[in-house]
Amino acid sequence: MSDLTEIVDTLENRISKLLHKYEALKHSYQSVQEELTSYKQENSRLEEEKQHSLSQVQTLKAANALLGSNEFKKETKLKINGLIREIDQCIVQLSE
Repeated sequence: MSDLTEIVDTLENRISKLLHKYEALKHSYQSVQEELTSYKQENSRLEEEKQHSLSQVQTLKAANALLGSNEFKKETKLKINGLIREIDQCIVQLSE
């Protein structure tokens, strides 16, 4: 009977250790998940900031071309033509 008691005690100790390890891993997993969420939010914010900066660059290029710079005239003409097409489409939709 003594051997059986020792085996049960050993199993209880092992199960207890496994449960502690499980809880530690569970806590670690939650921390990693929170960190991942934080990184995703930061990535989204940086992506929006990048898009905003690219938009500003395009606007500055167009403004520079309108001020007489030959470097960006073609891009500006294309942009203006695109805006005119959009305005024409809006007018068509409003007249329907």
